[in-house]
Amino acid sequence: MRFHVVAGCAAAILVASFLGCGGGGGNPGSPSGQPPVTGPSTISIVGDRAAQSFAPNPGAGGVDQAVVWRNNDTVTHRIVVNDTQLDTGDIAPGATSRTLLIPAGGANYHCSIHPGMVGAVTASGGQPPPPCTGVYC
Repeated sequence: MRFHVVAGCAAAILVASFLGCGGGGGNPGSPSGQPPVTGPSTISIVGDRAAQSFAPNPGAGGVDQAVVWRNNDTVTHRIVVNDTQLDTGDIAPGATSRTLLIPAGGANYHCSIHPGMVGAVTASGGQPPPPCTGVYC
């Protein structure tokens, strides 16, 4: 009878050890030394405060220069890259934009509803964003 109790405890310990060592989920890339898989970078919209309207500013693109904006303000905003090639559409208070893929060289952007709100996303590899030119700088 003792043998069965000890064997049962050993099996429970073995299962618990397996689950505690990552067998129960988590990032499959981590055990092999691969960097964790991440999604888009998030830039918070904090209000109509010129270059301090976004945090962080400049922001950094996530995987493949992917960026989303999270509206932490109390009014709707619409983020447009200054060359007008990328546009989030309206972002309601508390909402998050769709993911935009920022060019590898980085980009400058503004809120089309509140044009004084300006920001930038750094180039891939952490290089500074391009110089801002035009009416939104």
